[in-house]
Amino acid sequence: MSGPAAGGPVILSCGDPSGVGPELAVKAWEALGASLPFVWVGDPAHLPRGTKLREIDTPAEAMTHAGHGLCVLPHAFPAAAVPGQPNPENAAAVIEVIARATALVMRGEGVALTTAPINKRVLKDGAGFAFPGHTEYLAHLAGGAKVVMMLASERVTPPCRVVPTTIHIALRDVPASFTPELLRDTVRITADGLNRDFGLENPRLAVAGLNPHAGEGGAMGDEEMHWIADTVAGLRAEGYAVTGPLPPDTMFHPAARARYDAAICAYHDQALIPIKTLDFDGGVNVTLGLPFVRTSPDHGTAFDIAGSGMASPASLISALRMAQNMGLARRG
Repeated sequence: MSGPAAGGPVILSCGDPSGVGPELAVKAWEALGASLPFVWVGDPAHLPRGTKLREIDTPAEAMTHAGHGLCVLPHAFPAAAVPGQPNPENAAAVIEVIARATALVMRGEGVALTTAPINKRVLKDGAGFAFPGHTEYLAHLAGGAKVVMMLASERVTPPCRVVPTTIHIALRDVPASFTPELLRDTVRITADGLNRDFGLENPRLAVAGLNPHAGEGGAMGDEEMHWIADTVAGLRAEGYAVTGPLPPDTMFHPAARARYDAAICAYHDQALIPIKTLDFDGGVNVTLGLPFVRTSPDHGTAFDIAGSGMASPASLISALRMAQNMGLARRG
């Protein structure tokens, strides 16, 4: 077999069945058909009424059936799924699906994993989910791998890729959590991931300053002078193509993005505001550092519009395409 399908199908976990995940899976199949075989893992009863689907027993069957319906690996859930009304009774099954989909990819039965959105509060209340989110749970399933979260859009020119070094913590806690060790790990994992999964031989990384204007010589903060610049210099000495610290407010216009392949940011909003401004519908969440490829649409469960038909599949389609491309690049 040759061509895009040669690496096997992408495995898509169902996410919260009361969110937009099921309807977006159908919309994605309608847009992609046989051109990008993927397998949805979940309860067929949770798909929109009238969905054209094919229940299969193994992911490999999707390679021949993807053009005839949404390929589904059935996974029974204990309760019905009412759009917009999350049910904690289904929480354990949502977690089971993530683990099952991950296992399929780790066994080589799928080229990559794409995950539909979950709601962490529902999983915690219904099944005692002990992880801050998907990323940390997948790292756990992979044996405790060190990972970083990258948000990427290849629909804009130049592409926008951002990596928040600290993620889901309060802004007041960022200065203590943003450390030389964390920055070094983030740069190394990002560079390795861009090389292995995106085919960039020596990726160019730009490190944002923590403070406005990158501290402006200590007038607006001194972390840049005290340790960030030295850490970046040390990484350059290791052979990484890394620059910084740079003023964050001038890093994301097109001419600036053309000078690097990914921006390493100090905290969540410093990274996510620019990419969501540039491509709100098409951004993709990528986990780098795992022993398998994982992507996700860059949006949540959207309970407020679930079942209305308003949800755009653009981000999920981008996530599936990026997953396939990354998986094939990793397989050489």
